Amino acid sequence: MDNPAFELKGVYFSYLGKFPALRGVDMHIEQGKKITVIGANGSGKSTLLHMLDGLIFPDKGVFKAFGREFKENDFNDEEFSGNFRKKVGLVFQNPDAQLFCPTVKEDILFGPLHLGVQKKEIEKRLEEVLGILEIKDLLDRSPHQLSVGEKRKVAIASSLMINPDVLILDEPTAGLDPLTTRRIIDLLIQANEAGKTIITSTHDLHIVEEISDIVYVFSQEKKIVKSGQPDVILEDTALLQANNLVHIHSHGHKGKTHIHPHLHIEHHPEH
Repeated sequence: MDNPAFELKGVYFSYLGKFPALRGVDMHIEQGKKITVIGANGSGKSTLLHMLDGLIFPDKGVFKAFGREFKENDFNDEEFSGNFRKKVGLVFQNPDAQLFCPTVKEDILFGPLHLGVQKKEIEKRLEEVLGILEIKDLLDRSPHQLSVGEKRKVAIASSLMINPDVLILDEPTAGLDPLTTRRIIDLLIQANEAGKTIITSTHDLHIVEEISDIVYVFSQEKKIVKSGQPDVILEDTALLQANNLVHIHSHGHKGKTHIHPHLHIEHHPEH
C-alpha cells in the first residue's frame, strides 16, 4: 500500500455547516484499483466523490491525493489545479450538470482544450472515444435533445477525453437499458486494464462484482460500516439489509409463505 491515489483519515463534511454528509470517513485507495461505493440514498456517496474530485474539502480530517495533503487554497495555484484536473475526471450522477455547450462535440472537446492538450492529441483521443462509446452520430446535436443514455455516454466521453489517471463515476448506469449498461461496464473494465483507477458509486448491486476490487459500504449515519472484496460484501445479506441495499419480500405459494431478499436497484438523486 505505497502508491495511493487518495487517502482520507477522519474526514467530516457538512453542507452549510449544519447538514452532515460525511462523518469520520477513512479510506485508502490504491492507484490502478477498481473501487465501488455502495449505500442507500443520502448516505454520502456523491459527497465523497465530489471531495475526491476536489470540488469540496473536509471540515475536519486529512485528505491526500497522490501522496500530498491538499486544501482548497491549493487550487489557487494554476499549475497545481491544471495537473489535478488532468489526473482526475468525474462523471456526475446527473449528466445535465456536466453538459453545457451548444453541441455534443463542443462539450466533448471542452476539457482537453481548456487544459491545453495539443490539437493532434485531441483529434486522436476524439477518434478513440467516439469509437468506444459509438456516439459519432451525436456530435452535431444539442445535448438537451439526447436521451438519458446518450447524455450519459457523452458525459463519460467528456471525462475520457481528458485521459485521466483516475475516473470517478456517480451512478453511471442509472436508468440505462441493459445493452448500454453492458457497454459502460466493459468500458470501465478496459480502462482499468489500461492502468486507470476506477471509482464508482452505484445502487445497482448486479454490477458490483464486475467493477470492483474493493467495495465500501456507507450507512445512513454517513460512515463506512464495512469494506472488503465484492464477493464477501455481496454475500453479507444482513449487512446489505441493515443498510437498505436489499429488502425482504414475502409472498404466498402453495399455502406457504416464502421470504426472499431483493436487491434495491432504484436510482434517485442524492447528496
